[in-house]
This record gives sequence, C-alpha cells and structure tokens, in this order.
Amino acid sequence: MSSLAGVKVMVIDDSNTIRRSAEIFLGQAGCEVILAEDGFDALAKVSDHLPDVIFVDVMMPRLDGYQTCSLIKKNPRFKATPVIMLSSKDGLFDRARGRMVGSDQYLTKPFTKDSLLTAVGEHVRAA
Repeated sequence: MSSLAGVKVMVIDDSNTIRRSAEIFLGQAGCEVILAEDGFDALAKVSDHLPDVIFVDVMMPRLDGYQTCSLIKKNPRFKATPVIMLSSKDGLFDRARGRMVGSDQYLTKPFTKDSLLTAVGEHVRAA
C-alpha cells in the first residue's frame, strides 16, 4: 500500500469511539486527521482545512450524513472531494441514497484499519 503521509482526512461522526479509532488508524498511516462531531461542526471546519478525503457518518443528530454530504458536494470547491459514508446499516437503500447526494463510497461500521486505509488510498490515487 502506498504511503498516505500528509493526506488530510476529515472524519465526521457523533461517536467519540469511532472518531478516536479513525484518528488512531489514520494517524498511524501518516494522515493528518481533522475531526468533527456533527455536520455543522464539519461545515465550519471543511473550508479551513481543505481535506483530501471526507468520512461522514450517516446517522447524526441535527444534520445527518446525507445532508452533510449534499452540502459539501454543492460547494464547487469540494465537488471533487471524495466523501465516504459510514454506516452501521449495509442496506441497498442507504447506498443508493448516499450516491444520490454525491457520496463516492460506502463503508460499513465497525470498519477495520485496513478497510479505512484502503478507502483513503483508493481515492487519493484516483485524484
């Protein structure tokens, strides 16, 4: 696997455990990690940090993952930024809904270190 050193990854999840796991896995791979606990928090940070890849949890209070993804993708500056949905549900409907709002991939929780890093790697190489 190619090095992910210096890749900026934003993780948006209302679960402290998920944010922490993602931060550890990505940090070990050399990524710069930006954490947000909900969609509003993420939207405030995304312009400051300009992440290369964004992971967003589907189920969050206030602004869910679909709304967050849609708002990020509507901004011309982030239209091409890969957004990967995180969900504990692995349903076809959820995947389709994710694609409708512009998500690039769908990762089922709990994710493994490998699945997380592979997802980042694929999108960074594709860019």
